[in-house]
Amino acid sequence: MLVGKTHHATTPARRAWSSASNNNNNGADLIKEVPDMPEIHPQPMRDEFLHPVTPQLLETLDIGLDKHREPVDLRDKIALRVVKWLRVPADLFFRKKYIHRAVMLETVAAVPGMVGGMTRHLRSLRKLQHDGGWISHLLHEAENERMHLMTFMKISQPVLWERMLVTAVQGVFFNAFFALYLASPKTAHRVVGYLEEEAIISYTAFLKEIDAGRINNLPAPEIAIEYWNLPKDAKLRDVVLAVRADEAVHRDSNHFFADCIEAHVDDIRKVHHVESRDWRKPSAKAIAGAPPTSSGGVSGMASSH
Repeated sequence: MLVGKTHHATTPARRAWSSASNNNNNGADLIKEVPDMPEIHPQPMRDEFLHPVTPQLLETLDIGLDKHREPVDLRDKIALRVVKWLRVPADLFFRKKYIHRAVMLETVAAVPGMVGGMTRHLRSLRKLQHDGGWISHLLHEAENERMHLMTFMKISQPVLWERMLVTAVQGVFFNAFFALYLASPKTAHRVVGYLEEEAIISYTAFLKEIDAGRINNLPAPEIAIEYWNLPKDAKLRDVVLAVRADEAVHRDSNHFFADCIEAHVDDIRKVHHVESRDWRKPSAKAIAGAPPTSSGGVSGMASSH
């Protein structure tokens, strides 16, 4: 898995700013040019999306659909219980309005990576030492979730009251998660791992609604086609498959981070696996219908600065 890589466009974008003269309020604008700055494009989370994607690839991506990290200690159990409680109001409020549900889900999902990256950035500054490879992955995770949100915003066009709800939920969740990360980073990452498990369940139900014809399989927005390298005629179903595949990466990486903290592994640049026997094995039925296993998870994480 390649993470933390940023693509710089070959054509530089010209940047300039202007300041108006206060001479009788009608002075000419003063234009000052700044050096050329490369245009930066968000990068997808998975290696598979760095190249043109086919519908067949999307259908056969090995994401570990039934994977579940069994709680081991009290903090794990609390993290799982909190996530299960958080799902109840979402189920009651959104029911099968999965597009609107996705907007709310991704607004919340984009917070943990930024909080974790910010906290570890400040920690790196205080300790005057390398962050050990955490920051770039966490910020890349936050950017990836934000791209999910931007995509679903193009599809749903939320009304004013939904935007107000998003703002309120984000405000509450940001502060709560920030406090949790300061108190127990391991528990915070475990919460995110379980949130991503629930996200995979929700997006799988989303796909079933599309397949049943209860949600219109709309054309994919241009932002999604560009970001995931989808075909020009891609549909909403392709987008949901791509998003679900991303969430599988976040599920695995955050459980991995929690395991690293538990094992006192602070430098993850050369550590891609922490021994854990607590992943529930997929059911026999799931194994029988699963595609061949591919490399995934969090192996191959790039170092951050």
